[in-house]
Amino acid sequence: MPSKRNRLRNKPAARAAVALCALALLAAGCGRAGSPPAVGPQPGKLPRYAVDQGFRLPDSATWKRAKARGHLVVGSKEDQPGMGEMNPATGRYSGFDVEIAKMIAASLGFDPRTQVTFKAIASANRETALQNGQIDYYVGTYTINDGRKKLVGFAGPYSIAGQRLLVRRDEKDITGPDTMSGRKICSAVGSTPYQRITEDYPKAVAVAYDSYAICVDNLLNKQVDAVTTDDTILLGYAAKKPRDMRVVGPQFSKEPYGIGLPKGDKALGRAMNAALTAREKNGDWKRAYDATLALSGVPAPRPPAVDRSLTS
Repeated sequence: MPSKRNRLRNKPAARAAVALCALALLAAGCGRAGSPPAVGPQPGKLPRYAVDQGFRLPDSATWKRAKARGHLVVGSKEDQPGMGEMNPATGRYSGFDVEIAKMIAASLGFDPRTQVTFKAIASANRETALQNGQIDYYVGTYTINDGRKKLVGFAGPYSIAGQRLLVRRDEKDITGPDTMSGRKICSAVGSTPYQRITEDYPKAVAVAYDSYAICVDNLLNKQVDAVTTDDTILLGYAAKKPRDMRVVGPQFSKEPYGIGLPKGDKALGRAMNAALTAREKNGDWKRAYDATLALSGVPAPRPPAVDRSLTS
């Protein structure tokens, strides 16, 4: 059999492909500036969660269906670095939200490695997916609010997010919302963060694109001065390029993230709240954060207490 070197010598296209890939890796990690695969949650360094082998929840219709099926189906985001992101090459989901979903599954008696299937659900379809039984629960930057509580149930919160600012690492002048005057602040078209900038901070120059990834690209290309949305999302982007970007300033909104579940399944909600409390006490919550969002350089905050009124 000819050597690898000889095989490549006889295949100019293969040699060209290798050269192009090497150049791309040197230039930008073979990815777009805003979302390169440079840094992020590493599968081998993620926590493993002890499975409650004797768990039973006969009062929950959702749990009983999943048990009969043999696995849980969990709704998630697939395009939020650090929170819920799907690797198109492997189909593997990663991020803090994904870790929360896995530790909840373990507490419900399901092995996250073999008995959890993640399903990408767009924000606009979350309530419908829960109502129709397409998913058993949903973990994906899902803010608990009164309007949603009329349609679905919630457990949590497991995190309190808030609007903040993502800037380039060398930015010195933008340190929070009061320093945005005259600066180009980017957010997604039609988003609540964009509306807040235009309404509450009129001296800032609000810029809108179709996605936060485009905003991040333009931040790195120096076309805008900052990106704004929930800080958990910003921390995810910063975690991918911590030498180039950082999150600054205080939160200037409050977004309690909860686990969405079928409305009326109080037993499931109570079990999830108990799981969140237990996983905080045994350190799993912090280990999940440290393996994901902490890669941005921002240490784990204190997790919020669960709201037991959600499941009463």
